Amino acid sequence: MTSSVFLSVICLSVIQGVTEWLPISSSGLLVIFEELVMLKDKNQNLLFNIATHTGSLIAVIIYFKKEIFNIINNIPLIQNIIIATIPVIIFGFLVKFFNFNLFLQNIKIVAYATIFFSIILYLCDKSPVIKKFHKNISNKNAFYIGLAQVLALIPGASRSGVTISCARYLGFSRLDSAKFSFLISIPALFAATVIGISEAVMNFNKDFFVFLFIGFILSLIISLICIKVFLSFIEKYSLNIFVILRLIIGFVLLFYLAN
Repeated sequence: MTSSVFLSVICLSVIQGVTEWLPISSSGLLVIFEELVMLKDKNQNLLFNIATHTGSLIAVIIYFKKEIFNIINNIPLIQNIIIATIPVIIFGFLVKFFNFNLFLQNIKIVAYATIFFSIILYLCDKSPVIKKFHKNISNKNAFYIGLAQVLALIPGASRSGVTISCARYLGFSRLDSAKFSFLISIPALFAATVIGISEAVMNFNKDFFVFLFIGFILSLIISLICIKVFLSFIEKYSLNIFVILRLIIGFVLLFYLAN
Protein backbone atom coordinates (compact mmCIF):
# COMPACT_ATOMS: atom_id res chain seq x y z
CA MET A 1 0.00 0.00 0.00
CA THR A 2 1.20 3.48 -0.84
CA SER A 3 1.92 6.27 1.62
CA SER A 4 -1.08 8.20 0.25
CA VAL A 5 -3.38 5.30 1.20
CA PHE A 6 -1.78 5.18 4.66
CA LEU A 7 -2.41 8.92 5.10
CA SER A 8 -5.99 8.48 3.92
CA VAL A 9 -6.48 5.70 6.48
CA ILE A 10 -5.24 7.93 9.31
CA CYS A 11 -7.40 10.90 8.23
CA LEU A 12 -10.53 8.76 7.84
CA SER A 13 -9.94 7.18 11.26
CA VAL A 14 -9.62 10.59 12.92
CA ILE A 15 -12.74 11.88 11.15
CA GLN A 16 -14.78 8.89 12.29
CA GLY A 17 -13.43 8.90 15.84
CA VAL A 18 -14.15 12.62 16.34
CA THR A 19 -17.31 13.32 14.40
CA GLU A 20 -19.29 10.23 15.36
CA TRP A 21 -19.80 11.91 18.73
CA LEU A 22 -19.70 15.60 17.90
CA PRO A 23 -22.80 17.13 16.25
CA ILE A 24 -20.95 17.64 12.96
CA SER A 25 -21.61 14.47 10.89
CA SER A 26 -19.14 11.66 10.49
CA SER A 27 -20.86 10.21 7.42
CA GLY A 28 -20.96 13.61 5.77
CA LEU A 29 -17.27 14.31 6.27
CA LEU A 30 -16.37 10.78 5.22
CA VAL A 31 -18.31 11.31 1.98
CA ILE A 32 -16.41 14.57 1.42
CA PHE A 33 -13.01 13.08 2.16
CA GLU A 34 -13.61 10.01 0.03
CA GLU A 35 -14.75 12.26 -2.81
CA LEU A 36 -11.68 14.50 -2.62
CA VAL A 37 -8.93 12.03 -1.65
CA MET A 38 -10.52 8.58 -1.78
CA LEU A 39 -9.46 5.07 -1.30
CA LYS A 40 -9.91 4.08 -4.92
CA ASP A 41 -11.32 0.64 -4.24
CA LYS A 42 -15.00 0.84 -3.24
CA ASN A 43 -14.75 -2.42 -1.32
CA GLN A 44 -11.81 -0.99 0.62
CA ASN A 45 -14.00 2.02 1.48
CA LEU A 46 -16.72 -0.30 2.76
CA LEU A 47 -14.30 -2.45 4.77
CA PHE A 48 -12.65 0.60 6.26
CA ASN A 49 -15.95 2.23 7.24
CA ILE A 50 -16.90 -1.00 9.00
CA ALA A 51 -13.56 -1.08 10.87
CA THR A 52 -13.80 2.54 12.06
CA HIS A 53 -17.47 2.23 13.04
CA THR A 54 -16.61 -0.90 15.00
CA GLY A 55 -13.90 1.08 16.78
CA SER A 56 -16.46 3.74 17.71
CA LEU A 57 -18.87 1.03 18.90
CA ILE A 58 -16.30 -0.57 21.20
CA ALA A 59 -15.32 2.88 22.51
CA VAL A 60 -18.83 3.86 23.58
CA ILE A 61 -19.32 0.45 25.22
CA ILE A 62 -16.08 0.90 27.18
CA TYR A 63 -16.92 4.47 28.23
CA PHE A 64 -20.46 3.63 29.38
CA LYS A 65 -19.58 0.18 30.78
CA LYS A 66 -21.05 1.02 34.20
CA GLU A 67 -24.30 2.31 32.71
CA ILE A 68 -24.48 -0.69 30.39
CA PHE A 69 -23.87 -3.10 33.28
CA ASN A 70 -26.53 -1.38 35.39
CA ILE A 71 -28.97 -1.31 32.48
CA ILE A 72 -29.80 -4.95 33.27
CA ASN A 73 -31.75 -3.65 36.27
CA ASN A 74 -33.39 -0.86 34.28
CA ILE A 75 -35.89 -2.57 31.99
CA PRO A 76 -37.73 0.68 31.07
CA LEU A 77 -34.47 2.19 29.78
CA ILE A 78 -33.77 -0.94 27.71
CA GLN A 79 -37.26 -0.63 26.24
CA ASN A 80 -36.73 3.00 25.35
CA ILE A 81 -33.34 2.34 23.74
CA ILE A 82 -35.11 -0.27 21.60
CA ILE A 83 -37.96 2.16 20.83
CA ALA A 84 -35.44 4.82 19.78
CA THR A 85 -33.57 2.33 17.60
CA ILE A 86 -36.43 0.69 15.67
CA PRO A 87 -37.16 3.66 13.34
CA VAL A 88 -33.58 4.00 12.06
CA ILE A 89 -33.28 0.25 11.48
CA ILE A 90 -36.52 0.20 9.47
CA PHE A 91 -35.68 3.27 7.41
CA GLY A 92 -32.05 2.18 7.05
CA PHE A 93 -33.23 -1.10 5.56
CA LEU A 94 -35.55 0.74 3.15
CA VAL A 95 -32.76 3.09 2.06
CA LYS A 96 -30.50 0.13 1.39
CA PHE A 97 -33.21 -2.00 -0.26
CA PHE A 98 -34.25 0.75 -2.68
CA ASN A 99 -30.61 1.85 -3.17
CA PHE A 100 -31.31 5.42 -2.04
CA ASN A 101 -27.81 5.53 -0.54
CA LEU A 102 -26.37 6.27 -3.99
CA PHE A 103 -28.55 9.36 -4.16
CA LEU A 104 -27.58 10.42 -0.65
CA GLN A 105 -23.83 10.05 -1.25
CA ASN A 106 -23.67 13.47 -2.87
CA ILE A 107 -21.60 16.46 -1.76
CA LYS A 108 -24.39 18.93 -2.58
CA ILE A 109 -26.75 17.08 -0.24
CA VAL A 110 -24.02 17.02 2.42
CA ALA A 111 -23.54 20.78 2.08
CA TYR A 112 -27.21 21.71 2.36
CA ALA A 113 -27.85 19.19 5.15
CA THR A 114 -24.85 20.50 7.10
CA ILE A 115 -26.17 24.07 6.92
CA PHE A 116 -29.84 23.22 7.52
CA PHE A 117 -29.24 21.01 10.55
CA SER A 118 -26.81 23.51 12.03
CA ILE A 119 -29.71 25.97 12.19
CA ILE A 120 -31.90 23.28 13.77
CA LEU A 121 -29.18 22.57 16.34
CA TYR A 122 -28.89 26.28 17.18
CA LEU A 123 -32.65 26.74 17.65
CA CYS A 124 -33.14 23.56 19.68
CA ASP A 125 -30.21 24.38 21.96
CA LYS A 126 -32.11 27.49 23.05
CA SER A 127 -34.81 25.34 24.68
CA PRO A 128 -35.04 25.63 28.47
CA VAL A 129 -34.19 22.59 30.59
CA ILE A 130 -37.48 21.28 31.99
CA LYS A 131 -36.81 17.53 32.23
CA LYS A 132 -34.28 15.31 33.93
CA PHE A 133 -33.01 12.05 32.51
CA HIS A 134 -32.22 10.34 35.83
CA LYS A 135 -32.60 6.63 35.02
CA ASN A 136 -35.05 6.83 32.15
CA ILE A 137 -37.16 8.93 29.80
CA SER A 138 -40.73 8.41 28.62
CA ASN A 139 -41.64 6.07 25.75
CA LYS A 140 -42.97 9.02 23.79
CA ASN A 141 -39.76 11.02 24.12
CA ALA A 142 -37.69 7.96 23.17
CA PHE A 143 -39.82 7.50 20.06
CA TYR A 144 -39.42 11.16 19.05
CA ILE A 145 -35.64 10.94 19.45
CA GLY A 146 -35.70 7.69 17.48
CA LEU A 147 -37.54 9.41 14.62
CA ALA A 148 -34.95 12.20 14.71
CA GLN A 149 -32.20 9.58 14.44
CA VAL A 150 -33.66 8.54 11.05
CA LEU A 151 -32.54 11.91 9.69
CA ALA A 152 -28.95 10.80 10.35
CA LEU A 153 -29.27 8.63 7.24
CA ILE A 154 -28.76 11.88 5.35
CA PRO A 155 -25.00 12.55 5.14
CA GLY A 156 -24.39 15.92 6.74
CA ALA A 157 -27.24 15.66 9.24
CA SER A 158 -25.13 14.03 12.02
CA ARG A 159 -26.60 11.25 14.16
CA SER A 160 -25.49 12.86 17.41
CA GLY A 161 -26.53 16.27 16.09
CA VAL A 162 -30.14 15.39 15.27
CA THR A 163 -30.70 13.25 18.39
CA ILE A 164 -29.19 15.87 20.71
CA SER A 165 -31.22 18.58 18.95
CA CYS A 166 -34.43 16.60 19.45
CA ALA A 167 -33.68 15.85 23.11
CA ARG A 168 -32.84 19.51 23.75
CA TYR A 169 -36.09 20.57 22.07
CA LEU A 170 -37.96 18.16 24.36
CA GLY A 171 -36.42 19.94 27.37
CA PHE A 172 -33.50 17.74 28.41
CA SER A 173 -30.14 19.22 29.40
CA ARG A 174 -27.21 19.09 26.99
CA LEU A 175 -25.48 16.44 29.10
CA ASP A 176 -28.57 14.23 29.41
CA SER A 177 -29.29 14.68 25.69
CA ALA A 178 -25.76 13.61 24.77
CA LYS A 179 -25.78 10.62 27.13
CA PHE A 180 -29.01 9.23 25.70
CA SER A 181 -27.77 9.95 22.18
CA PHE A 182 -24.60 7.96 22.88
CA LEU A 183 -26.49 5.08 24.49
CA ILE A 184 -28.80 4.66 21.49
CA SER A 185 -25.75 4.80 19.21
CA ILE A 186 -24.76 1.33 20.44
CA PRO A 187 -27.50 -0.67 18.65
CA ALA A 188 -27.35 1.70 15.65
CA LEU A 189 -23.59 1.22 15.23
CA PHE A 190 -23.94 -2.50 15.83
CA ALA A 191 -26.62 -2.80 13.13
CA ALA A 192 -24.53 -0.76 10.67
CA THR A 193 -21.51 -2.96 11.35
CA VAL A 194 -23.42 -6.23 10.88
CA ILE A 195 -25.04 -5.03 7.63
CA GLY A 196 -21.70 -3.82 6.30
CA ILE A 197 -19.88 -7.03 7.19
CA SER A 198 -22.43 -9.11 5.32
CA GLU A 199 -21.57 -7.18 2.15
CA ALA A 200 -17.81 -6.89 2.56
CA VAL A 201 -16.84 -10.38 3.73
CA MET A 202 -17.25 -11.83 0.24
CA ASN A 203 -14.49 -9.60 -1.12
CA PHE A 204 -12.18 -9.40 1.87
CA ASN A 205 -8.64 -8.36 0.97
CA LYS A 206 -6.12 -9.77 3.44
CA ASP A 207 -3.45 -7.35 2.15
CA PHE A 208 -5.60 -4.48 3.44
CA PHE A 209 -6.00 -6.01 6.92
CA VAL A 210 -3.22 -3.98 8.57
CA PHE A 211 -4.92 -0.74 7.48
CA LEU A 212 -8.27 -1.98 8.77
CA PHE A 213 -6.64 -2.74 12.13
CA ILE A 214 -5.03 0.71 12.27
CA GLY A 215 -8.38 2.31 11.45
CA PHE A 216 -10.12 0.30 14.15
CA ILE A 217 -7.55 1.15 16.86
CA LEU A 218 -7.34 4.85 15.97
CA SER A 219 -11.11 5.21 15.83
CA LEU A 220 -11.45 3.48 19.21
CA ILE A 221 -8.83 5.63 20.96
CA ILE A 222 -9.97 8.92 19.45
CA SER A 223 -13.62 8.07 20.17
CA LEU A 224 -12.84 7.48 23.85
CA ILE A 225 -11.04 10.82 24.12
CA CYS A 226 -13.72 12.66 22.17
CA ILE A 227 -16.64 11.31 24.23
CA LYS A 228 -14.94 12.35 27.48
CA VAL A 229 -13.99 15.83 26.23
CA PHE A 230 -17.38 16.48 24.61
CA LEU A 231 -19.39 15.52 27.70
CA SER A 232 -17.16 17.73 29.85
CA PHE A 233 -17.49 20.61 27.37
CA ILE A 234 -21.29 20.65 27.17
CA GLU A 235 -21.62 20.75 30.95
CA LYS A 236 -20.20 24.29 30.79
CA TYR A 237 -20.84 25.64 27.30
CA SER A 238 -23.50 25.83 24.61
CA LEU A 239 -23.40 24.03 21.25
CA ASN A 240 -22.79 27.26 19.31
CA ILE A 241 -19.22 26.34 18.40
CA PHE A 242 -20.52 23.30 16.51
CA VAL A 243 -23.17 25.39 14.80
CA ILE A 244 -20.43 27.73 13.55
CA LEU A 245 -18.23 24.82 12.42
CA ARG A 246 -21.13 23.27 10.50
CA LEU A 247 -21.95 26.56 8.78
CA ILE A 248 -18.32 27.02 7.75
CA ILE A 249 -18.12 23.47 6.39
CA GLY A 250 -21.43 23.82 4.55
CA PHE A 251 -20.61 27.10 2.84
CA VAL A 252 -17.07 25.97 1.97
CA LEU A 253 -18.59 22.97 0.25
CA LEU A 254 -21.05 25.12 -1.68
CA PHE A 255 -18.17 27.37 -2.75
CA TYR A 256 -16.21 24.27 -3.82
CA LEU A 257 -19.15 23.02 -5.89
CA ALA A 258 -19.59 26.40 -7.55
CA ASN A 259 -15.99 26.39 -8.84
